Amino acid sequence: MQGNGEHPANDKAPPVAAGAAGFASPFDRGAWFDLLEAHGFAGEGRLDAEGTSDGTTAWLPLRREKAGHFAGLTNWYSFSIRPLWRGGGDRAAALTDLFGRLRKQGSRLSLYPVLDGDQEAIVAALRDAGWWVKATPAGDRHWLDLSGLDHDSWWDSRPGALKNTVKRKAKKGVVDVALFTAFDADAWAAYEAIYAASWKPEEGHPALLRAFAEMESARGTLRMGLARIDGAPVAAQVWTVEDGTAFIHKLAHVEDSLKASPGTLLSAALFRHVIEVDHVRRVDFGTGNDGYKKDWMNRHDPLWRIEAFNPARVAAWGPALKAFGRSMLGKDT
Repeated sequence: MQGNGEHPANDKAPPVAAGAAGFASPFDRGAWFDLLEAHGFAGEGRLDAEGTSDGTTAWLPLRREKAGHFAGLTNWYSFSIRPLWRGGGDRAAALTDLFGRLRKQGSRLSLYPVLDGDQEAIVAALRDAGWWVKATPAGDRHWLDLSGLDHDSWWDSRPGALKNTVKRKAKKGVVDVALFTAFDADAWAAYEAIYAASWKPEEGHPALLRAFAEMESARGTLRMGLARIDGAPVAAQVWTVEDGTAFIHKLAHVEDSLKASPGTLLSAALFRHVIEVDHVRRVDFGTGNDGYKKDWMNRHDPLWRIEAFNPARVAAWGPALKAFGRSMLGKDT
């Protein structure tokens, strides 16, 4: 089904993510894909690929990269791309049907980032549908598994240097922390000012990020933190909570405030809130292998890039040869 502003899969019972990952996220909702499309991330056009089996529907929003090449409808804010479902029947068969139908329309499919718990089912369904498939680890996901842990027991397990920093800096009382559970225009303006003054590159698409924050606020899932020194905003973070998981989307701090560790104190406050107030069972730090994430998290998984090629299309043969040739030469990155 081609994207045209009407996506029937969005209007029925909420689709559910599958696989060992097993929990829903903001990136599993039709509204997220609609937002990406509205902000120009659908490439040469959106395609909502669907497949059915035994009353179960598999749904996978895609974008057209170029003639015959489809990719998951994602951007740099996305933590993952994976099939979504309606119905309780044979999901594997529904997904194989989806990829079988997609072979009639395209020569190539690219999916990234794919969670470790989802990639095997996707690869199996693609191969059952007749695609040539290559799956490559291509990134990292750090997350916190709180099974059997409350806030204090988790905090006790953290590195001593982190705990000492929080204790010392909090005792000095230099940093004031405020948490928000709804969108606040002034706090958002402060976040944008902090980001502009931070070490990070220019924000990729600030209008999309703000629209996402407003959307999540309307759902009651937004969690935002702002740290100030002498009344001046110096650090900000944007989180959401959903289905027992807290997702850390954005964080930034002003460089000349580092001695006071405002970002660290803000993180500590948000972790306490989502664990003790929202009662999350997981915290997901998204994509990337930044060293500081290990201080807060206790689990690490690879992210996967899946490339599939349609052997019935001559246009797929060259890219497939190049991709599999790199594998044989050990040149994958």
